[in-house]
Amino acid sequence: MTIAVTTPTGRVGSRAVRLLLQAGVRPRVLVRDPARLDPATRDLVDVRRGDLTDTAFVRAATAGARTVFWVDPTPPTGADPVAASEQAAAGVVEAARAGDVARVVLLSSVGAELRRGAGHIDALGRIEESLDATGADTLHLRCGYFFSNLAMSLDDLARGVLPTQFHPERPMAWVDPRDIGDVVAARLLAEDWKGRVVQGVHGPEDLSFVQVAEILTGALGRPVRVRAVGDDDVREALGAAGLPPGAVAAIAGMAAGTRDLVPEQPRDVLTTTPTTLAAWAYAHLRPALDAAMRDGAEGAAG
Repeated sequence: MTIAVTTPTGRVGSRAVRLLLQAGVRPRVLVRDPARLDPATRDLVDVRRGDLTDTAFVRAATAGARTVFWVDPTPPTGADPVAASEQAAAGVVEAARAGDVARVVLLSSVGAELRRGAGHIDALGRIEESLDATGADTLHLRCGYFFSNLAMSLDDLARGVLPTQFHPERPMAWVDPRDIGDVVAARLLAEDWKGRVVQGVHGPEDLSFVQVAEILTGALGRPVRVRAVGDDDVREALGAAGLPPGAVAAIAGMAAGTRDLVPEQPRDVLTTTPTTLAAWAYAHLRPALDAAMRDGAEGAAG
């Protein structure tokens, strides 16, 4: 079987590639800069160098693959992030429609089922619909909130604050990207799923931001408290940072549009993954925070 993996240097893609190699598969990886691949795996994969937003490249690089793992490569910072993400997926959609690709596994998100009103997540809903219309077998992995998103709040955490645009006391799905990679690899290797399949990837338990702050207090060894941030405040901060209106709407709209969402896929044995937030935070967030604080102290002293 030929399996093509996009964003193979990302948190999810790199884990999927490692597991595919361990399963005896030589994956085809689509990457802009091969030098970013792990040196230990670079010679074990079939490298196709190019830009994932280049439709012609994606068509050529995925041709003949049995299964493609597609991850949206576009950041939500452009003038129209939803349109940019939809356009970036055109290559894999065309390949599936033409029969060049038999199956596509999409890294989607909780909230994609809304189809509209969820900021940049709307793009994943549109990509789901486009892939479903191709006639190829499609699997949409609707993932919860990544643990790794907490790394974007290192400066705030250093001050003992966890800001959130979500309801502080409302539980939601949180998941380790490594665990998503495990699910991706298992689905890429499985041969018996057909048609349109949607699977949630929800982590070990639903957590509110209040509970997350309590967990981080223990894992980081420092008090952490939640600070609720309003939608208007988020939009104002993003605009002040120089982002265009489309990007502001795309970023702020993700939390605003999904904060009351009950995921379409229930929590069960298929959607629950093992890694706890406490274990992840101690292994990953604590060293990152310590390093950031140490760098900040050295910068202040210099």
